[in-house]
Amino acid sequence: MKLIDLSQPIFDGCPNCPADPPVQSRLICEPKKDGWRVEQLTLTAHTGSHIDAPSHKFIDGVPIDQIPLDRFVGQALVADLRDCRPGMPFTSTFLARKLRTELKDRIVLLITGWGAKRAKTEQWLHGAPYVSPDGAEWLVEQELRGVAIDAYSIGGEREPQNTLTHETILGAGLWILEDIRFPDEVWSVPQPFELWCLPINLKDHSGAFCRPVVVVR
Repeated sequence: MKLIDLSQPIFDGCPNCPADPPVQSRLICEPKKDGWRVEQLTLTAHTGSHIDAPSHKFIDGVPIDQIPLDRFVGQALVADLRDCRPGMPFTSTFLARKLRTELKDRIVLLITGWGAKRAKTEQWLHGAPYVSPDGAEWLVEQELRGVAIDAYSIGGEREPQNTLTHETILGAGLWILEDIRFPDEVWSVPQPFELWCLPINLKDHSGAFCRPVVVVR
């Protein structure tokens, strides 16, 4: 069995959603002085590769720790969207053209190329393509298990589009995996492939970090 890591690294000052506080990793103990090395992290639960739960947008939405773990394991299909333009909305028509196969109970990975651009640049922070509200409705109609994207937000940063996209997907009981990377070697793995993206057990949280991996048996 081989595991291919799709996660983005978290480190001091790493790129994150510009609406969130900057990521900090501070060394508070070190072996020479304290006998141990310990780091203190300051960041939101929606940093790096992370999963949004329904409670991210809804008062009575299910938090991340109450979603059964087996929902985060499944067969995944890739939509190659690397020919997209900066700031491009992924509409229902566009997604239907890119995903011409049975999607029920599958996990869809929207690969835009933004994962490879991850940096504190104007393009990465404010120019990512995104799923439009009607594109989100189309994804829900396919009865997916979950949907992932290699940008920090599936709905971009424009309002009210961002809110509507999140509410449409999360309101239907799907989860959203954001800020993944997609190494070149994954393109050679036959689809659909097995994907595991188990979130950290953060009680009553609206989302959590995860380590998404492609499992090649």
